[in-house]
Amino acid sequence: MSFDMVIFDNDGVLVDSEPISNSLLAAYLTEIGHPTTYEESVRDYMGSAMHRIHDMVEERSGQKLPADFDEVFHARVFAAFQERLEAVPGAGKVVERLSRAGVPYCVASSGSHERIRVGHRKTGLDAWFRDEIIFSAEDVGRGKPAPDLFLHAAERMGVAPERCVVVEDSLLGVQAALAAGMEVYGFTAMTPPEKLAGAHRHFATMDELPAILGL
Repeated sequence: MSFDMVIFDNDGVLVDSEPISNSLLAAYLTEIGHPTTYEESVRDYMGSAMHRIHDMVEERSGQKLPADFDEVFHARVFAAFQERLEAVPGAGKVVERLSRAGVPYCVASSGSHERIRVGHRKTGLDAWFRDEIIFSAEDVGRGKPAPDLFLHAAERMGVAPERCVVVEDSLLGVQAALAAGMEVYGFTAMTPPEKLAGAHRHFATMDELPAILGL
């Protein structure tokens, strides 16, 4: 193996949350006066930490989002997760194989710790991700595409950045991994390969990932 640890993004890589959250985000932004389609939400905000959504809306409209925006949005997202969130097909098997092979892994997500845990509990992935291997943009000053989150995860896990491989499905995540000096594999189930420029490898299903990782 050319790496010592696998770092997973969460939304869209481990849990199939992007269609749910982007539909709700587009609807909520439209509701409060910032017309947004689902496609625009995916294009502009997929992979973003919440602070980036605030910054982009203010930059474009000159208006700040409501003070309770995050609270209301997350309440809607968590309710929807409880109803219909599922794991990305095959994701649990990949993590299980890493665990059995003794390969260190963790998750580094733009989402909040609460969002990560809600999704993992609903999908059963909490069996593979204990608290100490879960890292969120909440833990650092800047979210993706800044490298801070991935560098923080590597430091906490005791692995040199250049010995890490990142599994990502957003351009922001790919950019963050490259900025951190890490290898990155682009998951194309929802994002076309050409929109994951810079990724060292691309794969379309989780069934392909074990062989790519050398398991």
